Amino acid sequence: MEHRCIFAGFGGQGVISMGTLLAHAGMVEGRQVTFFPSYGIAMRGGMANCTVVVSDDEIGTPIVKDPTVVVAMDEASFDLFQGRLSAGGLLFVNASLVNKRNSRPDIKAVYVNATEIALKQGDGRMANMVMLGAVIKLTRMVSIEAVEKAMHKTFPQKLQPLIGRNLQVMKLGFEAAQ
Repeated sequence: MEHRCIFAGFGGQGVISMGTLLAHAGMVEGRQVTFFPSYGIAMRGGMANCTVVVSDDEIGTPIVKDPTVVVAMDEASFDLFQGRLSAGGLLFVNASLVNKRNSRPDIKAVYVNATEIALKQGDGRMANMVMLGAVIKLTRMVSIEAVEKAMHKTFPQKLQPLIGRNLQVMKLGFEAAQ
């Protein structure tokens, strides 16, 4: 099993956090992983993305040219990365912010109202956790339990009290994915 993922959106949407959690969850489960973040010139509002590879075997490069999974948190990311997705790949779309539809018959698009779900839980900043839950459900590359362990390892002390809420929202994304 090897999943080559790109998480993309604008700064402040937590795309780097999604990638970090996925990479650490893969390590928790004893998988080979790479994580490669990329930031735009602006700290908030500029383009941000990261690549994560999770594999049962040794990984040759952290560079992902033909992802099997793309998470597009905004329209610019949808436009930029949809065409790069490999045939048979999964395109996860934050339908709360992306009004475009997939035009490729060779991939599966999964539309999740991530921002809307997060807002209903009281914090729109957790839309990334909604999307991570959807990714976990449909790819099965890591377990929710591994992500919880990764949260305990990666969240700074001040965010540790929010782990429960993040897990709750992630499970809503898991349930929303089809």
